[in-house]
Amino acid sequence: MNRQNKISEIIIAFISPLLMFVAITTFGESKKSNTGWNAGIARVAITPEQSMWMAGYASRTKPAESKLHDLWAKALFLEDSKGNKSLFITSDLIGFSKVLSDSIHDELKEKIGLSPSQIILNSSHTHSGPVLVDDLKNYYPLDAVQIKKRDDYSAWLVEKIVKIALEAKRNLQPANLFAQNGVVRFQVNRRNNQEAKITEITDLKGPNDFAVPVLKIEDKRGRIKAIVFGYACHPTVLNGYQWSGDYPGFAQLELEKKYKGATAMFFQGAGADQNPLPRRSIPLAKQYGKELAAAVERVLDEEMLSLTPCLETACSEVDIQFVNAPPTRKELEQIIQNNSGYPDYLKLNAQFFLEKLKRGEKLMTSYPYPIHVWKLGEQLIIALGGELLTGYAIKLKNVYGNNIFVLGYSNDVMAYIPTSDVLAEGGYEGTRSALFSTPWSSDIEDVIINEISQLIDKIKER
Repeated sequence: MNRQNKISEIIIAFISPLLMFVAITTFGESKKSNTGWNAGIARVAITPEQSMWMAGYASRTKPAESKLHDLWAKALFLEDSKGNKSLFITSDLIGFSKVLSDSIHDELKEKIGLSPSQIILNSSHTHSGPVLVDDLKNYYPLDAVQIKKRDDYSAWLVEKIVKIALEAKRNLQPANLFAQNGVVRFQVNRRNNQEAKITEITDLKGPNDFAVPVLKIEDKRGRIKAIVFGYACHPTVLNGYQWSGDYPGFAQLELEKKYKGATAMFFQGAGADQNPLPRRSIPLAKQYGKELAAAVERVLDEEMLSLTPCLETACSEVDIQFVNAPPTRKELEQIIQNNSGYPDYLKLNAQFFLEKLKRGEKLMTSYPYPIHVWKLGEQLIIALGGELLTGYAIKLKNVYGNNIFVLGYSNDVMAYIPTSDVLAEGGYEGTRSALFSTPWSSDIEDVIINEISQLIDKIKER
């Protein structure tokens, strides 16, 4: 009997560490759920550490001087009950160019195996952030020093975004997801209302989309871990020389102050023809930020739609055409002449294309336009590239319901994306395209809407 006890003690002494190792390993893996949503969040400050040129306004005459608050990039990594994954990045930036977007996609494909359909890169379009590589490259009067700062910052930005994507994946924890739309009404259609007379106007003209889409991520104890929300309106309250997220930045600060421990993530909607009016003061930027945060808070306090842990993603690039042939060498030479009547930034643009022709390169005749469709449980999300006009959100909601989320400024911000009506009307948003002096073809809206429909059908078939 004593010998049996001794043998038992030896076996227990040998097996106990192994059992402990298995228990610890199993506990570590149990942090993630195989039956529900898993969510991971990460963030990084992306405020430039040196003075550099700001994006958004060609009229600026010098680099940034200081900051109102930090700029941020934030990541939400999602995994459903079947292991399907997606990554949503928000940022206080003017917009990702295709060059930057492709760099980030390539890095994440190599490091964690995510395909482009699983990644949405959205920017708030703040006009108080830094100039980026390939962002209206001929729009700003940058000297060699400023060009190097822009390029160095852009490379650093890619590294930081990839880093928080990996961190968000490591931070995956069991979660619950909820969705709902709120409303706030400080956007004003800038094509149909004169800003100079805004205080006198008693009957504002549309079209408008006042929706405030909200996605709430809770842990299993019911604590809010992330608040993802959007609005369709240019962040152009401010036009000075201080880094700032504009009204979306102030809205995020308000929500993170209210909900301790939560990360607030703002995404830009189809707001290319919407301005916050009146504007041009810091108190107004704070006011609009508080109004938007209050709209989000109301949604969070009410009953929201609980999303089934089922994730589907799809994307494509569809060619959108230009209505005219590219400008000739002679036409570009005429534009850059001193007495041509064109503003300096358009002369810079023409000079850029002229140099391409001199090198024997061809100018674009079409553009690869990015379209993403996600379905988070019952919530449909449509993310489109470029500066998307409100008419797209209105038309998509007429087809797929008012509760869908429509994002612009996603993955590649190359130009304004007008509806067919605005294209026919012309004007600032109607005639500007990714190629100087060449508007988009009249079928642009049909091409985009048809491609969205095909992607949605593809998701439904799975």
